Amino acid sequence: MDGHVVLGFGFILIGLWHLFNHIKLHTLNTTPTTNTLWFPFPSPKLKYLELLFILASSTIFIALELFISPSHHHPFDPHDGSIPSNHLHNFEHASMSLAFFVYAGFALALDLVTASSKETVRAELTLLLAGIAFAQQLLLIHFHTTDHVGPEGEYHFFAQVVVLVSLATTLVGIGLRGYSFLVCFVRSVSILFQGVWLMVIGFVLWTPSLIPKGCFMGDDEEGRHVVRCEDDVAVRRAVSVVNAQFSWFFVGVVVFVMSFYLVLIKWYGGEKRRMTMKEYGCVGEGGVVMKDDDVESQRKSIELIGNVRYGDDGVGKSDLGDKETKQKGESGSGSEKSGASESESSSEFESRRFEKFGIEIGFGV
Repeated sequence: MDGHVVLGFGFILIGLWHLFNHIKLHTLNTTPTTNTLWFPFPSPKLKYLELLFILASSTIFIALELFISPSHHHPFDPHDGSIPSNHLHNFEHASMSLAFFVYAGFALALDLVTASSKETVRAELTLLLAGIAFAQQLLLIHFHTTDHVGPEGEYHFFAQVVVLVSLATTLVGIGLRGYSFLVCFVRSVSILFQGVWLMVIGFVLWTPSLIPKGCFMGDDEEGRHVVRCEDDVAVRRAVSVVNAQFSWFFVGVVVFVMSFYLVLIKWYGGEKRRMTMKEYGCVGEGGVVMKDDDVESQRKSIELIGNVRYGDDGVGKSDLGDKETKQKGESGSGSEKSGASESESSSEFESRRFEKFGIEIGFGV
């Protein structure tokens, strides 16, 4: 039980971390050049926190399986040093974590040693290492020494399905040239769901009150704890219960993930909008977002000032002012001076207003 829960908790944290970062990149339109598999922590000193967490979690899981859980606190037979049959599954579980330990270790080494010009190759090798870890996990679950029959077999069958999705999306990422949000999104969800399902297995199969009706926890001929059922009717009922549980947890994860997506889209979408408005001068002093009327007024000011040009006398004149000047020139020199004065006053006023918001415009000469 301890091993399933610890491993499941680690998968949940990694899945959430990946999901958060991929949605954030997607919302801010910050597209990586490669299909990245791990994300650096914002703090420079904790850049490799994700990889270090995988290394530490794998070490703890291996210690639980091989040294803490066994009654003798070591996995070997005290008489001849061989591996007892009832501890073979401990070695299989530890081997799964060992594969992820190798992945995290080499991913860390590749990032430290490989030059930035080899970023694509580094990302592909990292994906390959993760694919190897998922493949080993899938094979060890499928060829498990424990006789997975009845409800226990059904739990592990669905675990294989989820791991297969993680493996497939990881391998697909190797062949993609560029970043695919959908592939990374599905992979992150599958990692998260792996953790959820492993924790379900750990709690249900080792908690007598959660075992399906008609089934019980017992020991097989080799002394391993297994779940047995009274008859075929109880087996069929237990399997149906497991199928229903998988469906419920799957729908629950989908609801959570989509809600998580919508929340981050709204949060970082608003941040992106504020950044864009600030860039285009739609944010006033103190970071206060201007009202729509103010923004429209600014837009009209930009359009007006965009038509201003400077003459030989250094005075800004607009095309609109020139047209008015020509029309008023026909009625007399007094009207022409008045029109020029109004044009000059208007352009100077708009220039001062525009400079207040710190926006630079290039004027034609």
